Amino acid sequence: MGDRVHLLAVARTLLPVALGILTLLPHSLLGTPAEEEHVRNSALLQRAKRSWVWNQFFVLEEYTGLEPLYIGKLHSDMDKGDGSIKYILTGEGAGTTFTIDDSTGDIHAIQRLDREVKAQYILRAQARNRLTDRPLEPESEFIVKIQDINDNEPRFLDGPYQATVPEMSKIGTSVIQLTATDADDPTYGNSARVVYSILEGQPYFSVDAKTGVVRVSLADMDRETRENYTVVIQAKDMGGQLGGLAGTTTINITLSDINDNPPMFDQSKQPSAHMSIPESAPVGSVVGRIWAKDRDIGVNAEMKYSIIDGDGRDTFDISTDPTNLFGIITVKKPLNFENKPSYTLKVEGANTHLDPAFRHRGPFKDVTIVHVSIEDVDEPPQFDLPAYYVELPEDAEIGTMVKTVSARDPDAANNTVRYSIDRSSDPDKYFYIEITSGSLMTVRSLDREEVGWHNITILAMEMNNPTQIASVSVAVRVLDVNDNPPSLMHYLEAYVCENAKAGQLIQTVTAVDPDEPLGGQHFYYSLAPEAVNNPNFTLKDNQDNTAWILTRRGGWSQQDQTVFYLPIFISDGEQPVQSSTSTLTIRVCSCDQEGNVMSCNAEAYSLPASLSRGALIAILACIFVLLVMILLMLSLRTHRKKPYLCDEEENVHENIVRYDDEGGGEEDTEAFDIAAMWNPREAHHHLGKMRQDMLPEIESLSRYVPQACVMGGGSGDSNVHGYVLAKLLEADMDPCAPPYDSLQTYAYEGEGSVAESLSSLQSGTSNTDHEYDYLNDWGPRFKKLAEMYGVLETNSPPLW
Repeated sequence: MGDRVHLLAVARTLLPVALGILTLLPHSLLGTPAEEEHVRNSALLQRAKRSWVWNQFFVLEEYTGLEPLYIGKLHSDMDKGDGSIKYILTGEGAGTTFTIDDSTGDIHAIQRLDREVKAQYILRAQARNRLTDRPLEPESEFIVKIQDINDNEPRFLDGPYQATVPEMSKIGTSVIQLTATDADDPTYGNSARVVYSILEGQPYFSVDAKTGVVRVSLADMDRETRENYTVVIQAKDMGGQLGGLAGTTTINITLSDINDNPPMFDQSKQPSAHMSIPESAPVGSVVGRIWAKDRDIGVNAEMKYSIIDGDGRDTFDISTDPTNLFGIITVKKPLNFENKPSYTLKVEGANTHLDPAFRHRGPFKDVTIVHVSIEDVDEPPQFDLPAYYVELPEDAEIGTMVKTVSARDPDAANNTVRYSIDRSSDPDKYFYIEITSGSLMTVRSLDREEVGWHNITILAMEMNNPTQIASVSVAVRVLDVNDNPPSLMHYLEAYVCENAKAGQLIQTVTAVDPDEPLGGQHFYYSLAPEAVNNPNFTLKDNQDNTAWILTRRGGWSQQDQTVFYLPIFISDGEQPVQSSTSTLTIRVCSCDQEGNVMSCNAEAYSLPASLSRGALIAILACIFVLLVMILLMLSLRTHRKKPYLCDEEENVHENIVRYDDEGGGEEDTEAFDIAAMWNPREAHHHLGKMRQDMLPEIESLSRYVPQACVMGGGSGDSNVHGYVLAKLLEADMDPCAPPYDSLQTYAYEGEGSVAESLSSLQSGTSNTDHEYDYLNDWGPRFKKLAEMYGVLETNSPPLW
C-alpha cells in the first residue's frame, strides 16, 4: 500500500506539469484535427483556421482527495483573457461527473472515478461569445481516459471446485485447471498479471504458477487408505511481487477407485463355511450365501462365483445376487438325508472387471470350502412308481384284483404304511383296496359303455404319523367286451306307396352297437324266423353294415291294411355273438307319380254295423258311473286325510314331534298325524271325531285317572285292578287313541332313500351276504354302526 500511495502522489504532481506543457505546444503540433474541422465550417464562421487548444486527457481512478480533481484546461486563440468567451462542456458525465470553469476552461472531476466501472468518457467542448452566445469555434469532441491502479484482487469465479483423479496415478497427472480473473487493466502495468501457488495440499498435489493446472505430486496414493483431499490455491497479481493483491479458492479432490485389490474370503475365524438345509427343500431353494470381500468399490468389486470342485457340484448350484457381490448357493437336485447326509463344495470368487495396468497384483480371485449338511425330515411314504396303468376287461368278475400298489416310508424309521382310496376319485365305489397289502380290487361290475376310464387316487399313510400322506394315480382302462347287441339306428318307421311294385326298395336300414371291436363293426341282417316267409316284404343284406327292405308284391291299398310290422334280426361279428330283433313299422301311404307321400291316414276307428244305439248308450252310462265312483273315492280319501285340528284357530307355532314308535321312513305320509301335537288336550272334548294316529307323548298317569277309581278299594291288588280299569276307560273314551287291533306295517320303510331301508323285515329272504364296509365312509354319525357291522380288525385301533 506504501508503493500505491507513492505512485498516486507522483501522478498528482506530474499531471499539472504535463497539462501545462501540452497547453504551450504550438498549434502546428496540436491543432491538425481542429484545422480540418475549421476548413469544413469556414463558410459559416468566416475563419481560415482553428483556434482550439486541447488534447486527450488522462486521470487516475479512485481519487480520494477533498478538492475536485483537476483534469485539464480548454483554451481558444480568440480568448484575450477579458472574459468575453464562455466555455461550454457537454457529453458523458458533463455536469455530474465533470465540471468546467466557463471563464478559464479548467475541467475538474467532482466524483470518484472507477476504471472497472467506466474506462473512458467522451465529452464535447465549445467556445461562445458570452454576450451574444454565438459560437466562436465549432463544437469539438475529446476523450477523458481513466488510468488503472491495482485496486482489484484476483477472483476464482467458479470456486470451490470438485475434482476426481484415479488412485495410484503417476506424478504429474493433471487433476484440474483453475483460472483466476483480475478486473484491473491487463494492458497497463502488472496489475492483472496473476501467479498461482498452493497454500494447502502438499505434498500430494501441486499447481503450475502460470497456467493454474493442479497436478499429482505424490505417487501411489491409495483410495482404500485415504479417499478425499482438500487443496487451497492462491492467485496473486502484480506477478506475485510484494504489494500485489491475492485471492484463494478450495478444491475438494476425490480419488476414484481402480481394481487394484483382489477379493478375499473371510477365513480368519474358520477356514470354511458351514451351511444346512432340510432334505424336503424343493429344487431351487436357497441354502445360503457367501461373500468374497473386496476393498474396491463399484464395478471393481463385482464378483462372479462358481463351484469348481467337491462332491456336491452336481447337487448344488451357485449364482450371483443382483448386486454382483454375494454368491447364492441353491439346490440343484432333490436331497435325501438317507442317501447322503452332507456335501462339500469348493467355491471360487473372481472379479469380473480387471484393469490391465494392475494385473501384476493378481490373481484377482479367491477360493473357499463350503460344507452343506442335510437335515433329516419325516417324509411321507413313497410309491414305487409315480403312476400306475392297468387294463381290465369289462366282464371282469367282482373281486378281481386290479393292481397291487406298494409304498414305503423313506425315513430310517421305516414306519408301517396303510392304504386307502380317495373317495372323490371313485365316487361310485367301483373299487376297494386292502388296507395293509395295497391290493386294488373291483367291488362292482364294470361297464365300458358307461365308464371307459377310471382314474383312482390311492393314499398311503404312515401308521405312526397320520399327517404324512402320499398319493398316486392309478389309471384303469376298461377293455371292451362284446356284451351289447346291435339295434336299428334312427329308422323304426318306413312307408310303402299304394302304387309300389314288387322288388321296390322302400327303406335302407343300419344298425348301431355300443361296443367297439378292434376290427371294426360288422353287422348281419335277416328277417326274424317268424317273418322269413313274409309275403309282403323281404330283406337284402348289403354286406356293408346296411340292409335293404324290398317289397315282394304290388297292389297295396290303405283299405286292406294300413300298417305292417316287420321284425328284423341283427347280429354282430364278434365273439360272443350278440343279436337282437327290432321291429320296423311300415305304413301304407298315398303317393304321387314321383313317389312323394301325400297322406298316411291311420286305421279308422269305426263302429261295427251290428252295434245298436242302446248298446252305445249303455257303454256311455257305464263310463259315467265309473267317473262318479272315482270322484267319490277321491273325495272320501281327501276327507279322511284332512288333519284333525283341536284348535279352530290356526296355530303357527313350531311343531315339535317326538316319535316313540318306528315310523315309515321318508315315504310314510299316513302313519302319524302331526296335528295331534298342536293342541292334544282340546282333542278330548270332540268325541265325534276319531283319530287314526297315536299321541306323540303319553301324559302323566295321575292327571287323567278318575279319582273314584283310584281311591276305591282296599288291598294292593284292588288298587292295581282299579288302575288298569281306569286306564282302559280312559283309552275307550279317548278319541285320539288308535284301536288296539290295528297293525302298522313297516316292511318297506325308507324305500327310495339313499340309505335304503333299515328294517330287518324280509331280510331273511336274501341269499346274499351283506357288506357294511361302506358305513366307514358315511361319517362320524354312523361310526357306531360301522364298529358293529364293519370288518375292522379287533386287535388294532381304527386308522381312518
